[in-house]
Amino acid sequence: MTGREATLRPVRWRGLPRRRTLVRVTLVAVLLGLAAAVLRTPAGCPPGSPPSGSAPSGSAPSGSAPSGSAPPGSSTGTGVTASADAPSAGPQPLPDGSVGVPIRLAEPAALAVLRPGARVDLLVVPAGGSPDPTLLAPRALVLDVVGARGAVDGSSALYLALPPEQARRAVGLPEGSRFAVVVRS
Repeated sequence: MTGREATLRPVRWRGLPRRRTLVRVTLVAVLLGLAAAVLRTPAGCPPGSPPSGSAPSGSAPSGSAPSGSAPPGSSTGTGVTASADAPSAGPQPLPDGSVGVPIRLAEPAALAVLRPGARVDLLVVPAGGSPDPTLLAPRALVLDVVGARGAVDGSSALYLALPPEQARRAVGLPEGSRFAVVVRS
């Protein structure tokens, strides 16, 4: 053992940290906090808006509708009732008893006219079957339009709310089946 390890003297501080050390530690802490805030912010969140999990002061508590919007079929307080069939700007919640199913359309250009909240008739032409389309799901609710509009590489899809039986039929179709939609009013 060396003489230093054999002693029982307490370890002493060399002194308080210098000003430059404190500035560096403070800057590192601020940058780590900023990085955490950036990583927590949703990808589609515009600059200056609060994160999705927090509500700014004076706004409605989480779980209730923010002022200016109301759940479908409820009164907005202005005498106007929000319609469940009216298309909206954001993704729709999945209705009770429904299953969300992504559908790739044979003609992706149709996605340009679809918005979340719209109603569509889902048609299918099975692979190797008759050229006549079959109605698979009438009045299906569009939950979201996923991917780039106008993309023809298969990266875009339509996310529909379907009853479980219709969802099983849509998913169980053979490879090469083509889907199309008819937009309802």
